[in-house]
Amino acid sequence: MPTGRKLVIVESPAKARTIAGYLGDSYTVEASVGHIRDLPQPSELPADMKKGPFGKFAVDVDHGFEPYYVVDPDKKKKVAELKRALKESDELYLATDEDREGEAIAWHLLQELKPTVPVKRMVFHEITREAIARALENTRELDERLVDAQETRRILDRLYGYEVSPVLWRKVRQGLSAGRVQSVATRMVVERERERMAFRAAEYWDVRGEFHVQDPADDAAQGAFPARLVAVDGARVAVGRDFDDRGTLTTKDAVHLDEETAHALVRGLAETSFAVRSVETKPYSRKPAAPFTTSTLQQEASRKLRMSSRQTMRTAQSLYENGYITYMRTDSPSLSTQATDAARRQAAELYGPEYVPDAPRLYATKNKGAQEAHEAIRPAGDSFRTPAQVARELSGDQFKLYELIWKRTVASQMADAKGSTASIRLGAVSAEGRDAEFAASGTVITFRGFLAAYEEGRDTDRYAESAAGGTGADDAADGPDGETKGGRKAETRLPRMETGDALAADALEAEGHRTSPPPRYTEASLIRALEERGIGRPSTYAATISVIMDRGYVLGRGQALVPSWLAFAVIRLLEEHFDRLVDYDFTAAMESDLDQIAAGSKDRVAWLTEFYFGDAARGEEGEGLRRLVEDLGDIDARDINSVPIGEGITLRVGRYGPYLEGPPGEGETEGRRASVPDDLAPDELTVEKAKDLLENQADGDIVLGEDPATGTTIVARNGRYGPYVTELLPEPELDPNLSAAARKKALAAAPKPRTGSLFRSMQLQTITLDDALRLLSLPRLVGTDPDSGDPITAQNGRYGPYLKKGTDSRTLASEDAIFEVTLEEALAIYAQPKRGRGATAAAPLRELGDDPFSGKPVVVKDGRFGPYVTDGETNATLRKEDAVETVTLERAAELLAEKRARGPVKKTRTTAKRATTTKKATTSRAASKK
Repeated sequence: MPTGRKLVIVESPAKARTIAGYLGDSYTVEASVGHIRDLPQPSELPADMKKGPFGKFAVDVDHGFEPYYVVDPDKKKKVAELKRALKESDELYLATDEDREGEAIAWHLLQELKPTVPVKRMVFHEITREAIARALENTRELDERLVDAQETRRILDRLYGYEVSPVLWRKVRQGLSAGRVQSVATRMVVERERERMAFRAAEYWDVRGEFHVQDPADDAAQGAFPARLVAVDGARVAVGRDFDDRGTLTTKDAVHLDEETAHALVRGLAETSFAVRSVETKPYSRKPAAPFTTSTLQQEASRKLRMSSRQTMRTAQSLYENGYITYMRTDSPSLSTQATDAARRQAAELYGPEYVPDAPRLYATKNKGAQEAHEAIRPAGDSFRTPAQVARELSGDQFKLYELIWKRTVASQMADAKGSTASIRLGAVSAEGRDAEFAASGTVITFRGFLAAYEEGRDTDRYAESAAGGTGADDAADGPDGETKGGRKAETRLPRMETGDALAADALEAEGHRTSPPPRYTEASLIRALEERGIGRPSTYAATISVIMDRGYVLGRGQALVPSWLAFAVIRLLEEHFDRLVDYDFTAAMESDLDQIAAGSKDRVAWLTEFYFGDAARGEEGEGLRRLVEDLGDIDARDINSVPIGEGITLRVGRYGPYLEGPPGEGETEGRRASVPDDLAPDELTVEKAKDLLENQADGDIVLGEDPATGTTIVARNGRYGPYVTELLPEPELDPNLSAAARKKALAAAPKPRTGSLFRSMQLQTITLDDALRLLSLPRLVGTDPDSGDPITAQNGRYGPYLKKGTDSRTLASEDAIFEVTLEEALAIYAQPKRGRGATAAAPLRELGDDPFSGKPVVVKDGRFGPYVTDGETNATLRKEDAVETVTLERAAELLAEKRARGPVKKTRTTAKRATTTKKATTSRAASKK
């Protein structure tokens, strides 16, 4: 019986809550909580399918690359809820995002729900009352081309990962992964580190000074200004960009000043008079940056807010779902007419009509592969809310990111900054007759224009050597008050000068410099480099960077991305044996092909066939992925995992981490070994450093002394599981006539040496005999439980320090507590309730407030798997980017809502019937017509 109700399905609970507030009582808004189906792991396939065509990839590569989808185990309850809601509805609105992922989610919902009521595809780019109303009036059919494009990407990534990753497992280390974009991104970081390792610094000198006009005619000619030596005897003075990465001067007409020459010039110019040789003034004009795309938002948030790409996208997602900004996955910098009018109107109101140009500014993408016809990321609505208006609603990262987006959007429709730049040349002849010419420059902003609101940040340039006094900082003056923020240097103000004016030098100083290696990538600069090469898509960059960091390929050092030695081994294997797969142009071409599939100009089956099997028509069967992974016998695993350091020292990437192998020391017969510290970057491992590690941290025994109680020798060693101490026991005396079995049994019965792992606070090079004896004395008897009579011991284990009483273990707060905890303190710990694996219940780390769903207080706690939020009924683990100190109640409520929506995880997996390509298209068309 018709109920008149309409079911709207979106992806996230937060989005569902926001949209539900805009729709009437006749609408039911539910969240799918992302994808409901995916390709299963081959091991999770039904038993009768594991040996069939789907057994290797869950994709039948021999019959049109047909995928086999299953309902995710944690989505079974959600799918049942959606089916119940659909039975009570007369219409279904699929309101997932209007991109490939969103279109694919909508298609999977159709396949699983099998609606018999009319289905409408509802799309919007912002979640405002007006946008939702317009979306309801302008529904469309499901776009099968977008579904095809997403499915092709998913199958491509499955083939790539499942074929190449096992090679890494066999030749490098178990558990590694390879990916179409992640491997190329890792290669870029590794190549930059190789450049740094090969870099040789060059030293060069110049002279800097402070000058003033000797007889200023008026106030405008007064004041000191800085200048730098740029030429000697007519030849330009060499600067950093004139040297190559080997430290060789490459510019033939530049003079390379050394320390002695620079100091001699300072002495020779000390008593001379300077004069202005030329004054050149030019008008200055600068245009604002375009509104944010996904890529530029991630870059700018990294530069200005120090937010990771993952953190930026998560925060932007929350802002979008709660109606503050437009959709955050877009390649387009264009604005709608309503948005342009809103930005111009707000700029005029806040800064004055003179800050708005006569005509709106129009922006177009420069990326040929731009996809998804969304506009730029901007504040939501036909009129924008200022940061002050949302300050009470947003806090922390959400407010900072909204403010950044608001400033960029408004500034993009403001007038150019205007001013003038002055370049001054001044000089003198030294006492030795050498002509020295200095340069100074400055910019005077006469009309700030868009700079009153916002200025784009910039990545560090290794050769950013402006003339003395020039500007060139990263960040900008933000805000209508023109306050300088972010550490930007104030613009240099030059006194008024004319050619021939006499100048006096207040100070002259010789300065030495060293050329710098290429800067490491930051998240911002890596995203920019990927986008410039056409590799991947901006919407996936955050996930790509997260993967390569989570896999241990790339480590963070401040803002810099540092590759691990593991990444060196992986990339070397891929370069030498799968060079096409990590070739930048080939990867970019794949991206272009995938865009053409989305546009309907390429057939996905034909493209996947060529990629996997090769192009037989062109005689390139050997170029397919399948053929590439078949011949692995010529891969020398030891060679792949070796990096020569020099002078006979080699770095090996071992199962338990990187280590050094060097030649034997004096009096030794075997080569020495030493582990490599985790915090030592590859470019810092010089031959000298390697020698030092081998000499001071070799695998050979470090004799600490004798145990006064037993007389045995105590040594420290670096073992496969880390550094430890042990005692050297004499070899047991055995009858030489014993059989092998008897000998083995006798050895097993012989006394075993005591051993003890070093505490995390200890170093192998500095451990003392007393430290070692304390470690060997463990476990320490703390006392006896007066109730049970069980002994309580303190010891150090794999997961850290703990107490043990029978089978009951409790965690200790620190390693020092092993030797300090008293019986009374131990009994107090055991008196507390247990929390998982014997851990004691810990006090909340933070209290956030009441959950809007359950009404119960939400707190942050520290659990076995890291910090989590809970309202006492539902627990949700904090994501990697969620900091305990800054997580908000809104974010906690969102995590709890997602956890409730997923329901309890079941061990069984529900499978869905296989949907062939033909069935998919038929179902999609039929559904969209209802």
